[in-house]
Amino acid sequence: MSQVDRILDKALNGGRLGLEEIVTLFESDEIEKMGAAADTIMKRFHPEPITTFVIGRNINYSNICDTYCRFCAFYRAPGSPEGYVLPNETIFRKIQETVDVGGTEILMQGGTHPDLPFSYYLDLLREIKKRFPGITMHSFSPAEIRKMQQVSGGLSLEEVVRQLHEAGLDSLPGGGAEILDDRTRLKISKLKGSWTEWMDVMKTAHRIGMNTTATMVIGFGESMEERALHLLRVRDAQDECIRNGYKSEGFLAFIPWTFQPDNTNLKREKATPEEYLKTLAISRIALDNIKNFQSSWVTMGPEIGKLTLSYGCNDFGSTMIEENVVSAAGTTHKVNIALILDLIRQAGKIPAQRNTRYEILKVYHESEGVSRDFVMQN
Repeated sequence: MSQVDRILDKALNGGRLGLEEIVTLFESDEIEKMGAAADTIMKRFHPEPITTFVIGRNINYSNICDTYCRFCAFYRAPGSPEGYVLPNETIFRKIQETVDVGGTEILMQGGTHPDLPFSYYLDLLREIKKRFPGITMHSFSPAEIRKMQQVSGGLSLEEVVRQLHEAGLDSLPGGGAEILDDRTRLKISKLKGSWTEWMDVMKTAHRIGMNTTATMVIGFGESMEERALHLLRVRDAQDECIRNGYKSEGFLAFIPWTFQPDNTNLKREKATPEEYLKTLAISRIALDNIKNFQSSWVTMGPEIGKLTLSYGCNDFGSTMIEENVVSAAGTTHKVNIALILDLIRQAGKIPAQRNTRYEILKVYHESEGVSRDFVMQN
């Protein structure tokens, strides 16, 4: 039995992989074998052949950012004539459009804006919830939360997160994780903070009862050990949440994707679809305490998205009615609900709409389509 076979056998028998074993998998090219193991593990969490998706919209309320990440094509520096902060009425209109097509989730993110006061975010959340009490605000990255703390006038991180939650923030997305190791973080974004600062925001959210998601972006020139450390650090934080019995379920999902270098100041070769699928499979195998894995069709395209459903994914992510950050880097894959249903069915699965908590709202049986279709707007 080869070393890879032994490691996969251990995982399939309920063993927990360590750093060296995860690195060995990353260094292997036996992608299909890892995919099969990941698929088996996924089915233990989700024995029914159902693949979920959420109808959601990305709203980038501002593109002004003073973090200056080398890999970002979306941000504009403070004072730039191309910088903007959306009027509240524009945000409300975008949410109404989402609700009108059956949407349930708003992923609202911007840059780390140095001139917006903490009260801006609290007031905006309250106004959104007043108008749209049924919408889930799955919004603001840890970097944005840190910036809010900086401008809050001395509030603790926990108090900032608590006030946001009370104002209407329901859960935190995992954006900005990139690679959770400081060597690579300092290389690609010196001002974004350490990996522990990212993780502290997530742990704080878990402690006060908020769910979150976690992400990983490959293709920055990081080592295989750094990728493995990233997974272990996410797994450890999830263990901590479970061990302490928080009201939160911790990380509800894990979403790996690939760095998109076009139009950015960080020139790298794009990671291949094979590298992405391998990373996805290893993540599912190593993260034995996270139930849901989300496909990254926004970066990889719908056909690779379909393949992810046999490499450990049980979820097709969001319809992404609007998406500006990845598309600014030259990657725009338009997907509508009808195509999502078709791709899931082509993979031999039954499509189902979910909410942000991964509760199923509607199962689309074979004969069912959609009553109202729409295409992502850029």
